[in-house]
Amino acid sequence: MFFKKRGWKSFAVAGALTLALAACGSEDAGTDGSTVDEGAGDDGAAAETYNWQFVTEEVQGQVQYEYAAEFAELINEKSDGQINIDVFEFGQLGSEVDQVEQLQNGIVEFAIVSPGFTGGMVAEGQVFALQFLFPDDQEVTQEILNTSEALNTHLAGMYEAHNIKPLAFFTEGAMQWTGSSQLRTPADFENFKMRTQESPLIMESYRAYGADPSPLSWSELYTSLDRGVVDGQENPIFFIEDASFHEVQDHMTISNHNNYVAMTTVNPDFYNGLPEDIRALIDETVEEMQPRVFEMQAEMNDALLESIENDTANPTEVYELTEGEREAFRELALPVRDFFRDEVVGDEGRKMLELLEEEIAAHQ
Repeated sequence: MFFKKRGWKSFAVAGALTLALAACGSEDAGTDGSTVDEGAGDDGAAAETYNWQFVTEEVQGQVQYEYAAEFAELINEKSDGQINIDVFEFGQLGSEVDQVEQLQNGIVEFAIVSPGFTGGMVAEGQVFALQFLFPDDQEVTQEILNTSEALNTHLAGMYEAHNIKPLAFFTEGAMQWTGSSQLRTPADFENFKMRTQESPLIMESYRAYGADPSPLSWSELYTSLDRGVVDGQENPIFFIEDASFHEVQDHMTISNHNNYVAMTTVNPDFYNGLPEDIRALIDETVEEMQPRVFEMQAEMNDALLESIENDTANPTEVYELTEGEREAFRELALPVRDFFRDEVVGDEGRKMLELLEEEIAAHQ
């Protein structure tokens, strides 16, 4: 497998590189993270270097971090070492909310953001919490994320109004359920304490199944599952295995009820202040990473499902819902779209959802 855990040395090297580059330049750094090496160039002209920060909601070996690390490497190579990006895993710079605020304030330049954590700020971003909205085919879903006007123009503009500029949307894989008891029918969710993100729509989705939704940061989730504070959770397979949630859950349901969608984002003031050629380099690299991150998540999810199934030390019963079983959940999930239209968003959000539904229908 291509992914691997990265040790503390990678951070030490990156930090040392950043310090060394900064030391070569003037003491004054630009708002775009640039410094000037006044001795560079055969003609004696000053050469700028850029030192940026990229924060993620996951840790080394998981999709977001590995995406950001590869993005940083590509940018560095394409710029002939002119641009250096330090990548931070979740927790190094605070919580999910802290990281979003750092991006908005320009403390970090780039971030991978899950719309579920920003639903209180951009209510329309909760559209990704609507279960059974996107096609079951992952490749078709990613194509919609790449090309959707509803998302890449309308929703992106709503985030930019809050000083967050989405550059791309990508799936980290289909969402699956784990539980302390089996989850095969809506009846299994009755009074089931389901961990959710801090999203009114996600919570409403699980109330529709009869569950008791419990918002919780993922940093607290393993311990909460282990102690029975919550009964279950949803995540892509790679995350379930890598975070060892399967060790404290007896059951996993391959439900494919949704996709975990993340956004590659940038601080718009920083981005708009960059030279045109640097912005073009960023845009080009973001586009190149779209098929790459799809490959990453597919390989991770396939390989780590096998790991869960073969873990005899921590046996987890894994089963896949039949189409009939999925249909029972789909029927309960559809009315939640009305909740989104009527209770969560206004006219712009309703129009965005309508356009997105049309785009999805055109792909099916």
